[in-house]
Amino acid sequence: MLLVDDHAVVRRGIRAIFEDRFSAVEVVEADTGDRALEVIDERFHVAVLDLSMPGRSGLDLLAELKRRAPNVPVLVMSLHAEEQFAVRALRAGASGYLMKSAAPELLITAFERILRGGRYISDAVAERLAMQAGGGGGGAPHERLSDREFEVMRGIAGGETASEIAARLHLSVKTISTYRARLLEKMAMATNAELTRYAIENGLV
Repeated sequence: MLLVDDHAVVRRGIRAIFEDRFSAVEVVEADTGDRALEVIDERFHVAVLDLSMPGRSGLDLLAELKRRAPNVPVLVMSLHAEEQFAVRALRAGASGYLMKSAAPELLITAFERILRGGRYISDAVAERLAMQAGGGGGGAPHERLSDREFEVMRGIAGGETASEIAARLHLSVKTISTYRARLLEKMAMATNAELTRYAIENGLV
């Protein structure tokens, strides 16, 4: 199993849960996205990924892991509420999404289900996916954003400058400005202050 998380305490806790349940499990740890990309290959049965890694976008990292090892299922574990990020993670290639606050038993259940080739999602996420697949409306404004627009929005709301967002996402400042204009239009907003207030109120940062 590949365990990707930038917090040593979290990695130690997750490793202990798996080693207690599966005596023969071999856990390889990665504390950065770049390190995860260096070691990922098809020998891993499952990868457990923290969505909020420093540096590159968590969704970008997930997509790149799947590109390099398409047959390795990825279980995303995150502090972010599933209604905000789970659907995007699943669309980026994740096989499951679990809150870090979940009980250890749920982590084992998710791992075993994914290991058997299944998916692990909550009923609420399954319903949201079904609605979107069926063209159902009523989604929140930020759900209309592309993944890249969504990341730019989170950067702005988190207080990053256009230059800082550009450096983190490996894009030009001009491109970031274009994404900003598009996402403001999609969300019917005019200023960064409006965007920040919305992101905070909806738990997106």
